[in-house]
Amino acid sequence: MGHATVRVDPAFAVGPLNRRLFGSFVEHMGRCVYTGIYEPEHPSADALGFRRDVADLVRELGVTVVRYPGGNFVSNYRWEDGVGPKGERPVRLDLAWRSIETNQVGTDDFVDWCRSVDVEPMMAVNLGTRGIAEAVELLEYCNGDDGTQVSERRVAHGHEQPHDIRVWCLGNEMDGPWQMGHKTAEEYARLAEETARAMRRLQPDLELVACGSSNRGMPTFGTWERVVLERCFDLVDHISAHAYYEPHDGDLDSYLACAEDMDRFIRSVVATADHVAAVRGSDKLIGVSFDEWNVWFQARFDGESSLAIREAPELIEDVYDVMDAVVVGSLLITLMQHTDRVAMACQAQLVNVIAPISTRPGGASWRQSIFYPFALTARHARGTVLRPAVVSTAVDTAEYGALDQLLLTATLDEGSGDLVIFAVNRSRTEPCELTLDVVGLAGSAAGGAGYRLVEHLVISDEDPHARNTEDDPERVVPGAGTSTLDGATLRSVLPAISWHCIRLTEGTPR
Repeated sequence: MGHATVRVDPAFAVGPLNRRLFGSFVEHMGRCVYTGIYEPEHPSADALGFRRDVADLVRELGVTVVRYPGGNFVSNYRWEDGVGPKGERPVRLDLAWRSIETNQVGTDDFVDWCRSVDVEPMMAVNLGTRGIAEAVELLEYCNGDDGTQVSERRVAHGHEQPHDIRVWCLGNEMDGPWQMGHKTAEEYARLAEETARAMRRLQPDLELVACGSSNRGMPTFGTWERVVLERCFDLVDHISAHAYYEPHDGDLDSYLACAEDMDRFIRSVVATADHVAAVRGSDKLIGVSFDEWNVWFQARFDGESSLAIREAPELIEDVYDVMDAVVVGSLLITLMQHTDRVAMACQAQLVNVIAPISTRPGGASWRQSIFYPFALTARHARGTVLRPAVVSTAVDTAEYGALDQLLLTATLDEGSGDLVIFAVNRSRTEPCELTLDVVGLAGSAAGGAGYRLVEHLVISDEDPHARNTEDDPERVVPGAGTSTLDGATLRSVLPAISWHCIRLTEGTPR
């Protein structure tokens, strides 16, 4: 059995928890939109054609911000096609995913859906096949209120009040040769600079996200970020990062530890941004928009060129197991550990396409295993992210070397007195005995009463490949873990391949 000793103290904090870390992503890809969030013929459809059963799951998931409409899709997208009367919208060929796009869902529809499920919209503009003029016109259509021709089109389409979208992505993965309109770093930096300048003429207080590297393994990684920020530093607020994880060559030890890659990715981007700031003599802190991340079994995907052209095809609908849920939980822990510099994060995608929510056209919807660590973290993480001191048994990985067996973070809500521990045992074979000292927090407890244990939730299974399906939608659900709290010391045994949410609160033990 492995061992981990942890101490948490409010004096050692990363910073306030950024609620935008619990974002998601809706792209016109596969069945994410059509028969995902939108299906007018479904028995649960609302007046706008959106599935109420899916909306209920989105609320339960706890999503705070949703990026739209792509993704690769945006680099070939004409936003004008998706507004106005549905019967007049053109049917187009989407080159990104070789699909027929009906445009029955577009900008106004998406914003209406966001308001109905209480999430913040995050919009991307096409800097692949289009440019500055189209980006500014989309911004004016969404946020303008000056009675101009463009903003009056929105009013004529039934939206008198501006959409007030605050966060805008300047293209998507423009470093990738797979992208429509792929550019070099210099080409993209110049276009992003001028697009940002023009958009800020219309609305100076926008939050703008420049494209960073589409993954840490790109040959231009690091150089791309530097070149882009040297041109755009004063005009953008954030730079994006994307990462997807899967086992390679059967190496499950490294897969369980892949949050280490995300951690190194974030640190590298922050270091590059801070280098550009230092050279400019600036104190400005560029945020990281980690606006695509998830488990994705790309080795099972034959690529876009293999796809037959059709409408809303079933595309990369991966089915996730317990191990995948544990990995997703570890990635969320890592994002929280960087709450001081990660401005937002979007799990890709929301429904059907590598998603926590699955649906059947005309039928059921259900939660995948990865739904639970996201939903429970979004629900219970509050207040300040602490920086725990961890001494742990190591696990050996081929890809990352020796790492702590236990990955852990904690949040403290000083208003309610809630302390929540989020932990992953990333050993494939060995349980981990956890001893956690909360003595540093005891003095802040109400009336000096100390802490009491509220609950311990765990995702684990004797079969790490257990998964939820339409026929067995509750095969994998959170269970009760085993913890004891003796004074200021919490003790738990965490099974191999497991994710945990342990909740404590101020007050006399019951």
